[in-house]
Amino acid sequence: MAQSAVLLLNLGSPDSASVPDVKRYLREFLNDERVIDRPAQPLRRLLVNGLIIPLRAKNSAHAYSTVWTAEGSPLIVTSRHAQAKLQQRVAVPVALAMNYGNPSIPDVLHRLANDGVERLLLFPQYPHYAMSSWETVVAKVYREAAKIAPDLKIDCVAPYYEDSDYIAALVESAKPYLAKPHDHLLFSYHGIPVRHLKKADSSRAHCQMVANCCNTCSPAHATCYKAQVTRTTNAFVKAAGLAPDRWSMAFQSRLVGEPWIAPYTDLELKRLPATGKKRLLVLTPAFVTDCLETLEEIRVRGAEDFLAAGGESFEHIPCLNDHPAWIGCLERRVRAWL
Repeated sequence: MAQSAVLLLNLGSPDSASVPDVKRYLREFLNDERVIDRPAQPLRRLLVNGLIIPLRAKNSAHAYSTVWTAEGSPLIVTSRHAQAKLQQRVAVPVALAMNYGNPSIPDVLHRLANDGVERLLLFPQYPHYAMSSWETVVAKVYREAAKIAPDLKIDCVAPYYEDSDYIAALVESAKPYLAKPHDHLLFSYHGIPVRHLKKADSSRAHCQMVANCCNTCSPAHATCYKAQVTRTTNAFVKAAGLAPDRWSMAFQSRLVGEPWIAPYTDLELKRLPATGKKRLLVLTPAFVTDCLETLEEIRVRGAEDFLAAGGESFEHIPCLNDHPAWIGCLERRVRAWL
């Protein structure tokens, strides 16, 4: 029987919160053509390396320093905890790789090939499809595997944004927070440019063209980030029994220069207190693992913005991380594949 293994995949992190390490990380991340896809090379490389990284590196390093732990990057540390817990439940090797930084995809593939692995299950830690997240990490594995282990048989878990097991794990992890007194639950998803939505629509006739396009059935939804996060939200709301006026959606982490999916989380956090939503819970389902965007952008800066706008209490519901319900979900997927 062919030797099998599982590879958990996530975004990545700098090796430290120092400016040189953050610059190195940003250089790898922002030069990915699926993350920043215009202008065309070589102008894009000049823009990223000559302008964006020099301007962002110091601020990003400071942001990382506010969430860095004694063990290292929160994303890497928590991902390793999840990896170890899953490994305790399944007989096949469970590996972990990051799209950017370490442990790198090429290094992990070399190790798996040297260990005799012939069959590999990719498990992106992204519930939703997006060109700049799910697609780019999966494409990188296939690209590197073709060079390192061309005979390796690879299967990949498709986006699981509406999978009942995933939704159940999400609801279970949020239950203790939903039981607390609160006025509103804000679903904050990572944003992407509106242009990326249109680019992912292979039909070229649905996204942003059909009325209520995210809720109108279409094959385009297979690669539509906004439609998929809408389905996650609706499934969660139904499973948790939330009233229609007790929740809303928004999108974070936008960059200036072009329209991104709206409404914007930072503006919603400033608007909600004036509508009587004084006690706020925030859930970030686009992220399986807590990272800079949840720990610093939401839990620190988001809380400051909400409270400064007149809010009374703010709580970020942690990501699934290594919650037992999530590890159980991972385990069942792996066993079904085996």
